[in-house]
Amino acid sequence: MFRQLTPLERILLISIGFTLGLLVARFLFTGDFTYFFYPWNLFLAILPYLFSRRLKHAQNNIKGWLLIAGWLLFFPNAPYLITDVFHFQERQPVPQWYDLILVVSGAWNGLMLGIISLMQVEQFLRLYIRPKIVQLSCVLFALLCGYGVYVGRYWRFNSWDVVAQPQTLFKASARSIINPHHNIQL
Repeated sequence: MFRQLTPLERILLISIGFTLGLLVARFLFTGDFTYFFYPWNLFLAILPYLFSRRLKHAQNNIKGWLLIAGWLLFFPNAPYLITDVFHFQERQPVPQWYDLILVVSGAWNGLMLGIISLMQVEQFLRLYIRPKIVQLSCVLFALLCGYGVYVGRYWRFNSWDVVAQPQTLFKASARSIINPHHNIQL
């Protein structure tokens, strides 16, 4: 299976493995479950990559556009890992530098997964859409992603809340647009 991966995918796998290895070593040393949200957050960050990877074999049909919709739904989960740096603080007996490497490697993985998945979506769109519209779409995707990261970090919504709690999510989003002065952080 490892041989079927592209060189870039091998690097991603090694990088994610490095983060998880640091987490396991930390747990074995301390018995503490601090930072054990990383496996779940990394899984969520991998999902947009998996959706975009499938676009290599998709066409300009409902399947291709459903893959893009799934990708867009989970896309904010990848750069969301950068916000996990907020959890960084010194926690004895683990050296501060060790936890910093753990947190930064997780953020790095999220950033790389997000950028690569966006590039794959862009490649797919370039096959079927004029370049200017693709460029505008990528800017829109980045803005929506930033909004999604904010909604996840500060309002604590998840990607699946689009389906699980659509009315609550829509109302919260509408309020932030109608009353932007109440959401200065946004």
